[in-house]
Amino acid sequence: MKKLLLVAGLAFFGLTAQAQEQSKGLQGAWFATSQFGYQQTKSGDVKSTNLMVLPIVGTFVTPTVAVGAGIGYLNVKADNVDVGGSPVDLNSKLYVIQPLARKYWNVAGNFYFFGQVATPIITGKEETTNLKINQFGATMSGGFDFFVTKNFSVEFSYNLVNFSQTTLKYDGGGKTTVTDFSIAHVANVESAYNNALYGSGGSLTTPLSFGFKFVF
Repeated sequence: MKKLLLVAGLAFFGLTAQAQEQSKGLQGAWFATSQFGYQQTKSGDVKSTNLMVLPIVGTFVTPTVAVGAGIGYLNVKADNVDVGGSPVDLNSKLYVIQPLARKYWNVAGNFYFFGQVATPIITGKEETTNLKINQFGATMSGGFDFFVTKNFSVEFSYNLVNFSQTTLKYDGGGKTTVTDFSIAHVANVESAYNNALYGSGGSLTTPLSFGFKFVF
C-alpha cells in the first residue's frame, strides 16, 4: 500500500510539474532575430530606396510578452531630388537603436499574431548636403510569426501607427525640428527626403519588415 501511495504521489507531482512547465510556455526564454526592411519607389525621374537591417535580442517576461532592443543600420537614398531648383542625389547613412515590447496571440498551431510597440532612435547624416539627422519616436505595428520548429520562426510585421520628432542641423548652422503623426504609414523615400529637407516630418524607418527568429 505504501509503495502504491508513493508511486501515486510521484506521478501526481510529475504531472503538476509538467502542467506548470506547459503553462510557463516561453517565459524566461531568450530570442535573437534580425529584421530586414527594403523599399523602392519611382516617381518621374526620382528613384528612391530605403534599406534597414536591425538585429534584435530580447527575452519573454511572461509566456506571451517579450521585451528586447535592436541596434542596426538604415540607408536612405534618392536620385534626382529637387533641392533648391537643382537635381541632387541624396544618400543618408543612419544608425538605429530601438527598444521594443511585444504581445503574442496564438492563431492556430504554430502560427501567431503579435502586436509591437517600439521607440526607435535614429541618428546620422545625409552625405551630399551634410545635413545631420536625429529622430526619435514611437511606432505600433502588427505582425505574424510562424514557428517552423520550437526554436526557429519566420516573422513579418507592418507599421500601423507612427509618431516621430526629427531634428535637422544644416551645414550652415541652422536647425529645424519637425513633429509628425501618421496612421497606417505608407512610406515613400522621396517624401521622406522632402520631409527632412523641407520640414514636413515623417518616419525614416521602413514600414514593412521580415526576419528569422531563434529562441533559446
